[in-house]
Amino acid sequence: MVSIRKQAVLAVEGGTKTVTGGAPAWPISGAQEVKWMTEVVKSGKWSWLGQHERAFCEEYSRFIGSTYTVGLANGTVTLQCALQAVGVVPGDEVLVPGMTWCATAQAAMDIGANVVFVDIDPETLAIDPASIEKAITRRTKAIIPVHLYGCMCDMDAIMKIARKHKLKVVEDVAHQHGSQWKGKGAGAIGDAGSFSFQQSKVLTCGEGGAVTTNDVDVYKTVFALKQVGWAPKDPKKSWFDNLAPANRYGHNYRLNEMQAVLLRGGLSRLAAQTALREQRATQFRKGLEAIGGPLRVARRDPRITRQAYYALTCYYDPAKSGGVNKHAFAHALAAEGCSMGGPYWPVYRTPLLNLYDRTSPIPFRDLKKMQDYKHLKLPNTERCVEETCLLLGHAHLLGRAAYINQLLAAVRKVSDNLPAVKRAWEKKSKK
Repeated sequence: MVSIRKQAVLAVEGGTKTVTGGAPAWPISGAQEVKWMTEVVKSGKWSWLGQHERAFCEEYSRFIGSTYTVGLANGTVTLQCALQAVGVVPGDEVLVPGMTWCATAQAAMDIGANVVFVDIDPETLAIDPASIEKAITRRTKAIIPVHLYGCMCDMDAIMKIARKHKLKVVEDVAHQHGSQWKGKGAGAIGDAGSFSFQQSKVLTCGEGGAVTTNDVDVYKTVFALKQVGWAPKDPKKSWFDNLAPANRYGHNYRLNEMQAVLLRGGLSRLAAQTALREQRATQFRKGLEAIGGPLRVARRDPRITRQAYYALTCYYDPAKSGGVNKHAFAHALAAEGCSMGGPYWPVYRTPLLNLYDRTSPIPFRDLKKMQDYKHLKLPNTERCVEETCLLLGHAHLLGRAAYINQLLAAVRKVSDNLPAVKRAWEKKSKK
């Protein structure tokens, strides 16, 4: 007997689209931000070190569980300043996962460090502790674990390696504002944490960033680096009557009051949004398990006690796909109204960061001391891009339960009709 499900015509072949609902628009704002923003505009006190910036830094420290927070202009300079504050100097090696946004590597390169790319876990996309251990040399100074998309790094293993080799750890938490490892906030585990508040992030002010730390010296150094060389003498006192020249090579990487207003409003909603995303992620995971097709949610380490989601990381298993590659599967899903994207390019392959262009610092360094990026191959990194990783953006996880069920119905329909998916993809590829 022919399955009724298999008789459904895929949307990619002219059938009816499965998903009729939609994800909530992002970003979200509220009346409180409008009120505060109006007050700031009328006050004429738009920048720097205003009351909203100070309030946000204190509120964010409480949310993350760090002693200190410094607001900065974006999530790239946060990495630069954090690395400098923990002691990275030109010529030092910094270990970076091959799968991350290009700014993670660029920030280290721009302060004179040599980046060594290491491979990742094939399912969670987190930096692989065993690969870290193999990459350490006498020049290694720091590790940047990137809590990417919807999975945290193994911070127990990473901190153990760091202590063993006397290395610094700067967490890149651009994707996971509010994640917790054994009850401790991402960004408050290593020596410093770097956050991005760019437009698409789960906490956003359009552009912005923050560094979190429990080390007062790191705090003062980051503050001076962003505040044109001035740092607070006593972190507990008011900034304005408490600043002194820090004898640092400072920059202007300030956060302004309008950014801080948006961040305070977003932060007031973030805990509830994170809880809802976790519920929807669990619903999606259980739904995929019931379907039993090639797609599943990436495993969650039981030591993660709260998981924030920039995106829900899913693993596409080629062994269960009937010869249908992930691009064909995603194409058919999109036609049904369930849009899932792929991960970043490997950093050492991305056309957004030509490491050997004359605008890059790499050609002007001693290439004998650097990793050979042109011939580098990290198998897990490259396989996740080409074959195994699909992502569901965080806004979808704020949708109603009925909407998630529609997404799951789309996955079931596509999974039950893999020969038709393959046929449609081959037809598209011939055009």
